[in-house]
Amino acid sequence: MRDATPQTIYLSDYQPFGFLVDEVALTFDLDPHKTRVKSRIAFRPNPAAQEADFFLHGEQLKLVSAQIDGKPVTPKVTERGLTCDVPDGPFIWEAEVEIDPKGNTALEGLYMSGGMYCTQCEAEGFRKITYYPDRPDVMSVFTVTINGPHPVLLSNGNPVAQGQNHAEWHDPWPKPAYLFALVAGDLVAHSDRFTTMSGREVDLNLYVRPGDEGKCAFGMEALKASMKWDEEVYGREYDLDIFNIVAVDDFNMGAMENKGLNIFNSAAVLASPETSTDDNFERIEAIIAHEYFHNWTGNRITCRDWFQLCLKEGLTVYRDAQFTSDMRSPAVKRIGDVIDLRARQFAEDQGPLAHPVRPESFQEINNFYTATVYEKGAEVIGMLKTLVGDDAYAKALDLYFERHDGDAATIENWLKVFEDTTGRDLTQFKRWYSQAGTPRLSVVEAWDAGKGIFTLTFTQHTPPSTATLEPKPQVLPITVGLIGADGAEVAPSRVLEMTEAEQSFTFDGLDARPVASVLRGFSAPVVLDQDLSKEERLLLLAHDSDPFNRWEAGRTLARQSLLAAITENSAPDDAWLAAQRAVLEDETLEPAYRALMLGLPSHADLASTLHDAGKTPDPAAIHQAVEATRDAMAERFAALLGDLYDRHRVDAPYQPNAAQSGKRALTNAALALLTRVEGPARAQAQFDDADNMTQQLSALAALLRAGQGDKALAAFEAQWRDDRLVMDKWFGLQVSQAAPEKAAEVARRLTQHADFNWKNPNRFRAVFGSLAMHHAGFHHESGKGYALLADWLIKLDPVNPQTTARMCSAFQTWRRYDMARQKMIETQLDRILASPDLSRDTSEMLSRIRGA
Repeated sequence: MRDATPQTIYLSDYQPFGFLVDEVALTFDLDPHKTRVKSRIAFRPNPAAQEADFFLHGEQLKLVSAQIDGKPVTPKVTERGLTCDVPDGPFIWEAEVEIDPKGNTALEGLYMSGGMYCTQCEAEGFRKITYYPDRPDVMSVFTVTINGPHPVLLSNGNPVAQGQNHAEWHDPWPKPAYLFALVAGDLVAHSDRFTTMSGREVDLNLYVRPGDEGKCAFGMEALKASMKWDEEVYGREYDLDIFNIVAVDDFNMGAMENKGLNIFNSAAVLASPETSTDDNFERIEAIIAHEYFHNWTGNRITCRDWFQLCLKEGLTVYRDAQFTSDMRSPAVKRIGDVIDLRARQFAEDQGPLAHPVRPESFQEINNFYTATVYEKGAEVIGMLKTLVGDDAYAKALDLYFERHDGDAATIENWLKVFEDTTGRDLTQFKRWYSQAGTPRLSVVEAWDAGKGIFTLTFTQHTPPSTATLEPKPQVLPITVGLIGADGAEVAPSRVLEMTEAEQSFTFDGLDARPVASVLRGFSAPVVLDQDLSKEERLLLLAHDSDPFNRWEAGRTLARQSLLAAITENSAPDDAWLAAQRAVLEDETLEPAYRALMLGLPSHADLASTLHDAGKTPDPAAIHQAVEATRDAMAERFAALLGDLYDRHRVDAPYQPNAAQSGKRALTNAALALLTRVEGPARAQAQFDDADNMTQQLSALAALLRAGQGDKALAAFEAQWRDDRLVMDKWFGLQVSQAAPEKAAEVARRLTQHADFNWKNPNRFRAVFGSLAMHHAGFHHESGKGYALLADWLIKLDPVNPQTTARMCSAFQTWRRYDMARQKMIETQLDRILASPDLSRDTSEMLSRIRGA
């Protein structure tokens, strides 16, 4: 139900809870519609609290009974929780509630997925299980008893007792309620063991539905690799006797780091060569690592309040990026992360959903699981590491774990360990946590030939937003190298620490004017304005020793060529195409890196660039320019692409490793272009011969783009109709590869398919996430994409507010476009907002977007 006046919660109002919780005992008597939950909680007054009001959160609960110290009480119950008079000293609270897991379609709290009981309690789902102080700074030891007719009964911690239809679990490490987990169902385990660095044996289990056993091996190996890496790189050892992962089909997120019992969206853990692409394998490896790394950065040290969400998420995203870089290609990983950051987080920063990495207020915390908190939060960690150096970073992390193990910590606690370790004052650096917006960094060069001095003068400016009205200068680590006219590096990478609004740095002892390679490795999350000539960018593309900036030079040249095509109807730039060819021919470069070089800026990237330049982007014109450029690349590179395809084909048995994945990335990028000039024969042959999903799906995409995919699409469906995760790919691919004028109609038609289960988040996102990302299709001048998405968001919101609210972000850039499109979007936003009983989640998101 929509609140008449949604409550805004402010960071500045934080007060500790009035009571400490020494221990929690929960008993679950499972029933699809009438699960009984008995709680026994030991409370005592919190000496650090100013107030001692006894309020327990609780939503959608039927209170059966309550007592204090064995005596019945009658609490005052509201839709948000209950209050009760309590003793001045320690006391035992006991309650019994009844809940309806099967009717819980929001997938938050205890719910059912295909007959299996499972939980999702972050951020505030535990209050839908029983009455409790559901906040992250209330930590306690949990003992859980589960009764139910299910072969597998799981909870957090270590098993204490197991019997028929009965299990008891004890978690010795204090945790907040959001880390609670329970799973019950007919599951099978893929099991293994891991020996920690101190010699302890840990049982590992990956629980799946019967029939999915063949998709577990990769996930288990990724888990063991994560455990080993965290010991070697961060010195963190696992701390329980058992570690369980469960695959769940209906899940709003990718996965959840519950202590000792990680619950995963099936798509984020199940993998096989036949059903999963190389991208799926890499994503699964990263998500498993991410959730495992949370054991220390999130569980052992958690957040004091939800405003500190970036404390655990930014740090853990940074750690999983380090892991993937070590497992695969650092250069390719970094480029991929920046592409994603610019596509998602920069759009947030530049629109109505802008907020600091640590927000100052919120109405619904679920709406702040954003790219700003996660990805920008990780960039802030990376900048801090760059500024203090690798050794100081390692010492600070050791101090962090030592000082705050068992704490519910804050950003201030985090920065303090770096100040104490390095002696630095991080007051100004803290602005990265408190200011919204993406800084724009401009650079002007000066060359003194007589003295051999090269000067770079930087200016930083962060545009104001509703979240930060008057941004102040931030600390920027700017990594710079200098390249001579012959392509040789005349000055190696150097980190310039910028703290002022304008600041100059000099390089002396130079024989000739160099070309500046600025922001190497994307050392700060900024928009860089550097006025280089085409010849200078071509030099960087050909010779820059920094792989990110070499790619960036090519990407900038591609963007400039595309913008000229959009605004002036120009042909693709010949010099850029020739330079691209030289890079593709360079066999010293990784295949995966060359595959990235074949990519072009996205439609949304080009729309953003046009908007920043004061021009109104035309989605149709952008699409036409991109397609014309791809056609030109295909024609210009045809022979080379054919050679790359033939020479880099993988004939060995499938392995999801970096070497093979890189070769497939290059050959499939080549195939996508070759199909434009050769026709569908090569793609059809690859589709017919494919023994893995990467090759099969890439070929199907090429056939669909060529308008020759109907038979292959039908064959794919016939082959995989019983595999829910592969069918998600089938649904999504049809929308993503549709012509702009047909995209909305394809999505509408797919909603009528017998296998379109709109209540399943994966299937809903497969169709409507693909539509929202189809820039020219979603923003087609007919407005059909806007109306269709709005129809389904109105339908989904009463069932699953979280997924609905997240999908609303498809509209966040609406003010970029022409007035006709703005009017159509405005109509749809108002139509959704007028829905009766709109959820808090969706209401807050749309109000912010609509109010832009």
